[in-house]
Amino acid sequence: MNLKQYQNELILAVAFILALSTFVYKNSRHRAMSEENQQMSKEVAVVQETAGLQKIWGDKRLAKRVELLRSLIAPSKVKWQKKGKKLTATFVGLQPSEVNKVMSKFLNIPVQIETVHLQKNGETYNMEIKCKW
Repeated sequence: MNLKQYQNELILAVAFILALSTFVYKNSRHRAMSEENQQMSKEVAVVQETAGLQKIWGDKRLAKRVELLRSLIAPSKVKWQKKGKKLTATFVGLQPSEVNKVMSKFLNIPVQIETVHLQKNGETYNMEIKCKW
């Protein structure tokens, strides 16, 4: 077998193999880069959400908004214990409409509700809420 005779075919085969390997490498890198971009965009979204939550939870007016909840119900029905950024509110003798009002107000402010205990005593309700911010 004379290699000189098949020199052009060998060069063409090597060039084809090189082009094919380059194409496969390019596609694999493109796929890896697109996955990295997707991962980075997810991480950026998480960081933005965290920053937004820190802004909401670090709001200085939040303590005032929590304090306004005290005035929703008659003072004789409320026992209010606030220590720093923790609150334990005990409500005694609430009507169903008052329970709905208190719960909707607590759910509409950015506090972390730790526990809610609700007991029915005849036609009235006793409720204890522990939350922090």
